Amino acid sequence: MAEAYEEIVNGESLLRPAPDRRHEIVCDRLHSLMANGVTGISTTRLLPPRSVVQVRAGTIFRPDLALVTAANGRLFLAAEVIDAKDHQIDTVIKKAIYEELNLPRLWMVDPRYDNVEIYQSGPYGLALKRILACREMLQESLLPAFTVSIQNLFRS
Repeated sequence: MAEAYEEIVNGESLLRPAPDRRHEIVCDRLHSLMANGVTGISTTRLLPPRSVVQVRAGTIFRPDLALVTAANGRLFLAAEVIDAKDHQIDTVIKKAIYEELNLPRLWMVDPRYDNVEIYQSGPYGLALKRILACREMLQESLLPAFTVSIQNLFRS
C-alpha cells in the first residue's frame, strides 16, 4: 500500500495522503507501459513513481510519472494521476506551476472519469490538446514506441 508523502510548493510543505488502490493500479500500469516505451531511447530517463523532482528553488514535486532528459535531468513530461480526495493540488496548483515552467508535456490521468487530458507547452502556456477516453489511444510523438488504449489503462 502506498504511503503519505510530502511535496513542497514555494517553500510550503504539503502532506499528500496515501493514494487509494485504484490510483496505484493505474499509476503502476502507466509506469510499466512507459518503461517499455522508453526502452532503447538513450536521451530519456523514466524516474520511479513519485520520485523527488525539484522543479524550481523552493518547489519539489513528486509526479506519479516523470520523464527527464538524460543529458541534464530536466523534466519534460509529467503525469499526475488524480486522486478524488486530493485533486486540487494536482489540477490547480501544480498545473499552474508546470505552466509557469514551460513544461513541454503534462498528462492529467483521471481515474474518476477514466480519461486523460493531454497538455503541451505553447506560446501562451500549457494548451489542452486532447481529452482521451474509451477506445482512444494515448500516444506521445516524442516516444514512438509508447502507446496504450485508454480502456486498457483504466481496466479493472
